[in-house]
This record gives sequence, structure tokens and C-alpha cells, in this order.
Amino acid sequence: MLKKRVKTARKRPLASTLWLERQLNDPYVARAKREGYRSRSAYKLIEIEARYHILKRGQKVVDLGAAPGGWSQVAAAKVGGGEGTGKVLGIDLLPVDPVPGAEFRVLDFLDPEAPRILKDWLNGPADVVLSDMAANTTGHRKTDHLRIMGLVEQAAQFACEVLADGGTFLAKVLQGGTEAELLAELKRRFAEVRHVKPKASRADSSELYILAMGFRGRGRQAG
Repeated sequence: MLKKRVKTARKRPLASTLWLERQLNDPYVARAKREGYRSRSAYKLIEIEARYHILKRGQKVVDLGAAPGGWSQVAAAKVGGGEGTGKVLGIDLLPVDPVPGAEFRVLDFLDPEAPRILKDWLNGPADVVLSDMAANTTGHRKTDHLRIMGLVEQAAQFACEVLADGGTFLAKVLQGGTEAELLAELKRRFAEVRHVKPKASRADSSELYILAMGFRGRGRQAG
């Protein structure tokens, strides 16, 4: 397959040109368009789900930072959101276009009232909390790592507020692994914790995912 190149526009920064060129030549971007997914990141969740079976029919799922909705699409199909057997609630700071089988709310998950609001919407605790969020990057590796790890720590705290016993938490982190303190905390709260690097993550990307399964419940932490 011939590689597509983008002509550098006078007012377009080089970084934007390189990003456009990468998008045009990305097989997952083309596949997402063919198969109707909102984003290429849908295939990351599809891969993780195929390997670890974290999504089951009838589950209640929360998708943090849901825009543009690719992960909610995958989750809704797996849990039967469109058939009324499961429920998917995506939250974001901005409105998200409707997805069959999922509901979206404009909500900051850092709002102290967010856990209560989510459990009210779900009519109970969640079975799975997903987070493909990434903090805005600065280009400074250490700063970017601290930003995204801070976001993951907050997402993990939120997950522990809304998950049912036995629940699952999946979130994006950066290469180099999860901070030792967060990893230790997740191991206390979950029966199994691991890092996962799906093939759909770009080869030159430093991202991977932390997968925590078997939530012990707020009153049954290990150690």
C-alpha cells in the first residue's frame, strides 16, 4: 500500500502535518471508518475485552471522559445496552453525540457529588469503570507523565467509590508503568492488577493500560 503524504500548508504547523499524515496511513483509522466506530481507540478496548473478558451482558458500565464515544460503542454492544439488559453511562466535560445503547451526561467526575449522581443514574453501583482519558500534553515527558498519572489516580479513586464488589477498573497510563503508590493501592483494593499494551496502541506511543479486576469492596481491602 502506498503511503499517503500531506502537503505542508503555509499556516499549518509541522506537527499538525505529521499528525494528519499518520492518521491517513493508520490502518485502525481506516478500519474504524469502515466499521462505524467513533475512534481508532475502540480497537484497544476490543482487544483487551477479547483477552480478559471484562464486559458481560447485563453489566452496568461507566465510561469516564467518554468523547467521542468509541469505548461506549464497544461497551454497549457487549453488555446489551441497546436491548435493555445492560447499561452504559458515559460522562465528559463536553456533550457527546448519541450512541445506541448508551447514555451520556455532561459531568466532571472530579465533582464531589459525581459518585452519588452516577449511582443514582445506574440505580446502584457499577460493574466496570473505563477511562481512556489523557491529560493535555506539554511535550515535556516528565510533566506529561505526572499529569496523566494524577488523572489516573483520581479516576481510580472515583472507581472505588462507585464499583460493586468484584468490579473492574481499566485506565490509560504511560510507559514506565503505574506509580508505585497507586499500584500498591490498587493491589490492596483489587484481587488482580496488571499492565496491558494492546496492539492497537501505536508502536511509537508510550501509552499502556492498567487493568484492575476483582474489586474487594471499600471494607474488604487486602493487607
